[in-house]
Amino acid sequence: MHDDETPDVRPDDVSRRGFLKTGLTAGVAGLIASAPGGPLRAAVSSVPGVGSEELEEITITALQEGMSSGTYTSRSIVEGYLSRIAAIDRSGPALRSVIEINPEALVIADALDRERTEKGPRGPLHGIPVLLKDNIDTVDRMATTAGSLALVGSRPPTDAFLVQQLRKAGAVILGKTNLSEWANIRSSRSTSGWSGRGGLTRNPYALDRNTSGSSSGSAVAVAANLCAVAVGTETDGSIVSPSSVNGIVGIKPTVGLVSRTGVIPISHTQDTPGPMARTVRDAAALLAGLVGVDAEDGATAAGRGKNVADYTQALVPGGLTGARIGVVRKYFGFHPAVDEVMQGVLEVLKHEGAVLVDPVDIPTIGKFESDEYTVMLYELKHDLKAYLDRVGATAQVRSLKDVIAFNEAHRQTEMVYFGQEIFLKAEGMGPLTSKEYRTALANCGRLSRRDGIDAVMNKHRLDALVAPTESPAWVTDLVLSDHYIGGSSTLAAVAGYPSITVPAGFVFGLPVGVSFFGRAWTEARLITLAYGYEQATKVRRKPSYLPTVDVRSRT
Repeated sequence: MHDDETPDVRPDDVSRRGFLKTGLTAGVAGLIASAPGGPLRAAVSSVPGVGSEELEEITITALQEGMSSGTYTSRSIVEGYLSRIAAIDRSGPALRSVIEINPEALVIADALDRERTEKGPRGPLHGIPVLLKDNIDTVDRMATTAGSLALVGSRPPTDAFLVQQLRKAGAVILGKTNLSEWANIRSSRSTSGWSGRGGLTRNPYALDRNTSGSSSGSAVAVAANLCAVAVGTETDGSIVSPSSVNGIVGIKPTVGLVSRTGVIPISHTQDTPGPMARTVRDAAALLAGLVGVDAEDGATAAGRGKNVADYTQALVPGGLTGARIGVVRKYFGFHPAVDEVMQGVLEVLKHEGAVLVDPVDIPTIGKFESDEYTVMLYELKHDLKAYLDRVGATAQVRSLKDVIAFNEAHRQTEMVYFGQEIFLKAEGMGPLTSKEYRTALANCGRLSRRDGIDAVMNKHRLDALVAPTESPAWVTDLVLSDHYIGGSSTLAAVAGYPSITVPAGFVFGLPVGVSFFGRAWTEARLITLAYGYEQATKVRRKPSYLPTVDVRSRT
């Protein structure tokens, strides 16, 4: 993957080299010392390790090759990422994407280095630093809060199932990432990327631009090379949207492919964790480390026999040749510059041998959004109570009603910018046996699946659908909230079907992504297509941390 040259910047632009060179060993020590529970017992290595700039755009494959050859160790890699977090996330442009560092990260890395020497690596994730969104449970010295001060002090009984899978694979849990508080379900007037606990995360391409949500910190940390890969979660757009506006790859899996046990919920119908990475290959490698059938999450039973042990096997050359891809024009037209980027995408797809069916009409688009909202309101109240019951007495709140009361009592920290009107609506909903809920749930399934994705793909014998993921990032506005103008996440999200976004181009230096989505359990096929497009274009470029958009360049 190539890097474009850094564009010319004005005299007042942030100096990348300046903040990358500051506080390497000292920065690591500072992060460790400030971690909850006090400093790590393991000292920072004095042996030369991985340089901060050396980690820019590095892949899992390159990291594994470095560890195999002895050039790197897991410890030196962790130290290198901690250096970048100190220099870029905590100071310099102060992205604020990482909400908490795992104080045990270096100890874990040391143990994995010894294991590699004695037994060999467990697999492609052995020794690889991974960041987790702060709504994913870990049983360690880190908190799990969904960005809310209401959950500070809660201690889950076990690791989330996906965390257990990552630990088995040998990954190093490096820390937790900031997010749109409560995964952006608290208020319709929220500012994405902000949480009461973590503050505001900033877009690394233009610091005054929004990161989108809710997996904001995960996307920014990956884009800024603060980790190898990260895990986000999505209910509707929360993986693919921040991935798009931060110039990375994001995979929203079929609901049930990755367990939700130990993930602070919104909707058991639509919630799913998924990988976020700089390349399709790395996203595929992480996905393989996340999947698994979990007895506590009934939705994963449907994935038995459908998941793939190694999704990197789908990374085949020429994968676009002969693929039939439907162009969902209903998701175009919200911005002419995005349409220009998409025209280029379609030309590449055709050049690489894909057969485009353009347009494909999905008449149900726009007809199930109100039902989706109803389902979310009902399930939020029910599912959050179930999660808090699992956490038990360590949580200072035990229900959505308690969270609402906490926010009211802490308005100066929790509701300084926006309120909790969605929470209030959800609290007023009845049980999941309610006719309103059951009708809305049935409508969502029929309109998004049978009469939506499945119908159009069967009619045209399609391998996938394609559409722009999202607009370029808008200016962050704490007064008037987000300025969302268009995107394509809702159809696959409501269906519970997979989607993958890949960098497609730039508008005034701001990333724009393209989404490939399709039937349930077709992650491998979508990865093949996304990889084919990525390899034909390689448009991703690392961020420059400009204070604002450079309007002198359209791309």
